[in-house]
Amino acid sequence: MTEQWHTLLRPLGERARNAQRRLLSMEAGAKNQALVWMAEFLRRDQDNIQRANRKDLRTAEQGGRDAAFLDRLRLDEARIEAMAKGLEEIAALPDPVGEIHDLRFRPSGIQVGKMRMPLGVIAMIYESRPNVTADAAGLCVKSGNAVILRGGSESLHSNQAIAERLRAALGKAGLPLDLVQYVPHPDREAVGALLQMEEYIDVVIPRGGKGLLSRIREESRIPVIMHLDGNCHVYVDADADPQKALRIVLNAKTQRLGTCNTAESLLIDRARMDDLLLPICQALQEKGVEIRACSESLPRIPGALAASEEDWGTEYLAAILSVKIVAGLDEAIAHINRYGSQHTEAIVTENYSHARRFLREVDASSVMVNASTRFADGFEYGLGAEIGISTNRLHVRGPVGLEGLTLDKWIVLGDGQIRN
Repeated sequence: MTEQWHTLLRPLGERARNAQRRLLSMEAGAKNQALVWMAEFLRRDQDNIQRANRKDLRTAEQGGRDAAFLDRLRLDEARIEAMAKGLEEIAALPDPVGEIHDLRFRPSGIQVGKMRMPLGVIAMIYESRPNVTADAAGLCVKSGNAVILRGGSESLHSNQAIAERLRAALGKAGLPLDLVQYVPHPDREAVGALLQMEEYIDVVIPRGGKGLLSRIREESRIPVIMHLDGNCHVYVDADADPQKALRIVLNAKTQRLGTCNTAESLLIDRARMDDLLLPICQALQEKGVEIRACSESLPRIPGALAASEEDWGTEYLAAILSVKIVAGLDEAIAHINRYGSQHTEAIVTENYSHARRFLREVDASSVMVNASTRFADGFEYGLGAEIGISTNRLHVRGPVGLEGLTLDKWIVLGDGQIRN
């Protein structure tokens, strides 16, 4: 069956490859104009987009989907406007493609440096949120890449309606329509076929639940930029400021519950157990957070439940937080490096040497001192937008913006030099 899907999807790959190569010869202004037209076409045709979205919502409601799922799926006027503004913001960002850096002369007289270039053809595989269609297309076109989009079956009509408007805008701007293509087949086999098309696709970027991400990691023949989950920690050090600790922990856990940069575990130095443990945990409980506590902290937190070994490695995405007392910085770092998901980790401390050690020794794509884990986001980092978060060890780590969708190639500038 996968071979049949490969045959069906191969033309998308061929067209994407050809379109991406044509884009290399086009100036940044053409790409920016296409993004501006994309925004305009979304605004102009929002009635049709919302009509398609209502079909998806009806199907989801009939399927018994919960309120949170329906909220992620829903496209109202404000959300369509947010997509349009996002595209305009991408258009305003500096174009990384063709940027030359690190030029230096060698003894031979040649100049050696690096130039930013697109990754090539990207397969974006995602679930639920239709806004990803516009975000991914905008970032890929701006960074000189072609994108093959495959959204979840639950948002099929919404995604198709958005993709049609984006392709129309590409045509209006004189760019190849096949820079943005949408796979309209909800069959799971279509995903399997995309993951085997290494002759046409250079990188796979997934966004969705742990089941989808695990499957892609296991099946893909193509390099994948992804993170599997976000088991993020806040460590309250012996030298933490009490007010900062309370604000940061509350924000990291409760500002939004269902995001990958939400804190799922709290570590507190034993030296601060008497004065900080109970106030922080009570403030969390007042906001509806269930505390799952280690054996040492459990008797000190009324209403807490006993944590299991499984809790230390769990991404809850819910109003639950595991709490553990640690003997100090060494134990905190060891615990994080054992149970963390290499996404985002934070320390609250006024001790400069402790902060420096935490930054150096904690293994994560984002490490923070005296700041909420909720800042791990492309917009907050000044990237303008992000296509996802990476915990990979190769090419890019952390929020992936325009530069993360490019790579370096070496360039050499000479004036007739030959090697002796």
